[in-house]
Amino acid sequence: MTHGADDKPEKPSSSSDGDLAGRLSRLDEALKRRSDSTTAEGGGSRFSRADASGLARAVRLSSEFVGGVVAGGIVGWLFDRVLGTTPWGLIVFLLLGFVAGTLNVMRSAGLVKGPGGDGRGT
Repeated sequence: MTHGADDKPEKPSSSSDGDLAGRLSRLDEALKRRSDSTTAEGGGSRFSRADASGLARAVRLSSEFVGGVVAGGIVGWLFDRVLGTTPWGLIVFLLLGFVAGTLNVMRSAGLVKGPGGDGRGT
């Protein structure tokens, strides 16, 4: 792809410049209309409130589950270190942590009634 000395870029004609300017102004107007309608609809944000609420609930539920498993693992590990029952304490308490985490998630989601019988965990 070499260009010789005789190759010169073509100059756009004045009629194509006018056409280009008209297209550019129409595009600018269309973008302004679209921008204004998007800002009015969603406040200019990319995510709606329902998305943010759903994300917050997902983070809360997953942290409750992971917290139960991690707590069970730590208690089981400590149990093994103190009593020398490796690896049985860790296995048993990891399973108990899994069950507790699952139960906490189900309570928070409203699928299981809480200890008070009101449908909530607290």
